[in-house]
Amino acid sequence: MDEIQNRQHVVKQNRPERTMEGDAFSAFAITALRLAGHLTAAGDQLAKPAGQTSARWQVLAAARRGNMSVAQIARALGLARQGVQRLADVLESEGLIAYADNPQHQRAKLVRLTEEGAARLGVIEIAQAGWADGLGAAFTSAELDAARAVMARVMEMLERGETAGG
Repeated sequence: MDEIQNRQHVVKQNRPERTMEGDAFSAFAITALRLAGHLTAAGDQLAKPAGQTSARWQVLAAARRGNMSVAQIARALGLARQGVQRLADVLESEGLIAYADNPQHQRAKLVRLTEEGAARLGVIEIAQAGWADGLGAAFTSAELDAARAVMARVMEMLERGETAGG
């Protein structure tokens, strides 16, 4: 028992002090990470009837724009280019996207949605609309806009590699 208390003392002793804002941000970050997991799981369920996953859904939705390369899609989604390339190659082999010549870059092809890809994306988006409406009804649009604004600001700061204090 003494050994456990000594270990706990060392853990508490080595824990850095944070400000109230630092504690609040840490709780926010943990909540955001947990939410991301829940959203991915929900996205997988929404995409499953169309034979897709959340990750594949994101690439299909980006492909609908038709003017983005794999690298641009990866940057927009905040994902590794290699992972998006693997997904895009699978989607292309299944006939859901097609690669097109890029007038601005000889090797970086543009990703385009095929008719079949658009049909699968449509199935997902119909399910997502009902799901979003159902969850959205529990909040005001002002609450959701405020939450989104805070998250967007945090993402911008992290993308720039900055903190408010440094």
